[in-house]
Amino acid sequence: MFRPRVIPCLLLKDKGLVKTIKFKDPTYVGDPMNAVKIFNDAKADELVFLDITATNEGRTPDIDIIKNIGEEAFMPFAVGGGINKIEQVQALINAGAEKVVINTAAVENPAFLSEIAEIFGRQSVVVSLDVKKNNGAYTIVTNSGKKEHNLDLIDTVKLMESSGAGEIIINSIDKDGTQEGYDLELIKMVSQEVQIPVIAIGGAGSYEDLTEAVIDGTASAVAAGSLFVFIGRKRAVLINYPDSDELQEMFTDLV
Repeated sequence: MFRPRVIPCLLLKDKGLVKTIKFKDPTYVGDPMNAVKIFNDAKADELVFLDITATNEGRTPDIDIIKNIGEEAFMPFAVGGGINKIEQVQALINAGAEKVVINTAAVENPAFLSEIAEIFGRQSVVVSLDVKKNNGAYTIVTNSGKKEHNLDLIDTVKLMESSGAGEIIINSIDKDGTQEGYDLELIKMVSQEVQIPVIAIGGAGSYEDLTEAVIDGTASAVAAGSLFVFIGRKRAVLINYPDSDELQEMFTDLV
């Protein structure tokens, strides 16, 4: 049975983990290393760490934190935030990351993706596109939601693929942290236009949402933040991840 990857996406800020709602109001949710240990025990498929202030502060994620994660994590993990030079990619991979997540630099300089893919292989290149709706149309946004681009979404995802992306994370800013379900229209739109894996993120509030993103949205994999760091209506902080039986049940209808 085909089982899509289920990926916790963890946001880094000031050496701690935070969670946002629509890219605003970051709330502290704990220590990165504690989360890694819990996801180790839960046998999570992969992890993604995104430093949400790195781009706007002109830096990359703290290399010591990434080294600590690399020494502790049993699963593959990807790192993003402010990456725009090959030497930064090299440092993060040397620190233990299997993949780098490129957002702002991918949109502003697609040739950078080709450079990474040529040196490290396209399996190491993840493009993350943050998208929000304006008057019914999708707008690509970079710099942690602060800069809008007058670009066609489909043309852009095709360019990302041809430039060297090994997979694409498609993130709905409107859904971020709301736990109201994914933007299935957005996911399906992107998934139908590229051959590389598309990872859905933004809005997951239940395991049923994960299933819908794959079955109705045709995502190749699913990622979530709030779903794996909060529990209950009051959003109490509790790092969690589905067990093997729950994962099997989620995708039992897939062949």
